[in-house]
Amino acid sequence: MSENIKNTAAESAQNAAGAAEAVTYDMTAEAVNEPVQADAGVYTHTFKKPFEYAGETYTTLTFDFEKMTGRDMVSIETEMQMNNEYCLAPEVSRSFQAKMAAKAAGIGSDVLDAMPIKDFNRITNAARSFLIDTGY
Repeated sequence: MSENIKNTAAESAQNAAGAAEAVTYDMTAEAVNEPVQADAGVYTHTFKKPFEYAGETYTTLTFDFEKMTGRDMVSIETEMQMNNEYCLAPEVSRSFQAKMAAKAAGIGSDVLDAMPIKDFNRITNAARSFLIDTGY
C-alpha cells in the first residue's frame, strides 16, 4: 500500500510538471502575438481587417491612457450612471474599460461598441492592464 501511495505521488508530480510546461508554452505563444509597447501607458491597436463605422475606416487606433485625468474617470462614471450602468470596480467593468479606451483614443464609445469582439477584447484588455498596472 505504501508503494501505491509513492507511485501515485510521483505520477501527480509528473502530471503537474507537464501541466506547468503546457501552461508556460501556451502563455508564451500568446505573448508572442501581443504587440510590444515601448510605453505601457500607450497602446496602438492594428486591425487585421480595416474596421468601418459611420463612414470612417480604421486601420490603427492609438490609446494614450497616460494622458487621462481624474476628471476623465468621473466623466466616465457619470456617463454610465446616466445610462443606468454602475461600476464598482473599473478594472473588472468592460463597459468602463471601453469608455475609458474611447476617451484615450479620442473617439466615441459607440465606435468601440461596434467593433468585432476580438478587437474590442484586445483594446479593453489594454485598458484593464493599465488600470491594474498603475494601481489607480
